[in-house]
Amino acid sequence: MELLLPLFFIREFFFPSGCALCGAALVGPEEAWQGLCGPCREGLAPVLGETCDRCGRPLVSESGRCLACRAREDWNCDSVSLIYPYLGKYRKLLGAYKFGKHIGVGNFLARRLGERCCPGFDLVPVPPRPGKIRKTGWDQVEYLVRFLEREGFPVRRCLRRLPSQTQKKLGRRDRLQNLEGRFVPAAAAPKKALLIDDVMTTGATLEACAAALKGAGAEQVRGLCLFYD
Repeated sequence: MELLLPLFFIREFFFPSGCALCGAALVGPEEAWQGLCGPCREGLAPVLGETCDRCGRPLVSESGRCLACRAREDWNCDSVSLIYPYLGKYRKLLGAYKFGKHIGVGNFLARRLGERCCPGFDLVPVPPRPGKIRKTGWDQVEYLVRFLEREGFPVRRCLRRLPSQTQKKLGRRDRLQNLEGRFVPAAAAPKKALLIDDVMTTGATLEACAAALKGAGAEQVRGLCLFYD
């Protein structure tokens, strides 16, 4: 990937887009490649402090596990790791990548995922809804996974998504029901799978994917998401 740095810098020189967060000019190949100026990159802090050992959300007064996760034990996804909250500048960051198709920001985000990947686990991307690629023109999760694949991370594209109602306006219980059985194996599942997605809201998507993977022979399934809502 380092060989592409000059190409991103040349493109930025002739067709400047500026920092995806503050709009400042991008100076040098590294800033152009990541789509963010140095100060903005340094100001993006991952989740700190104790987090729930199940859903990965920050804990306020609880210890070990949040109250919501303690209320149920029928989990398919063994644990989840989250990097940024989906609010403020972090929401703008994802918007620049997901909706603005800012590939430089994708490079930055892929690096953050790579830092959190579990050794010994195969990466399994969460597949998009049927028709999404035709509608939007691309799959933002697949770009991140391809980046990591080129960096040497093992990837298994072993899930397929069946048609379902959009999740955006549904509550947690309805989301779980809406996705039940909507993910099916498309190839053999790895024994240890790390699900990769961009945003976790209720965890319904990860749960449905994990159920499909364990039904196909996976022994451990973890989730890794860039943002949590």
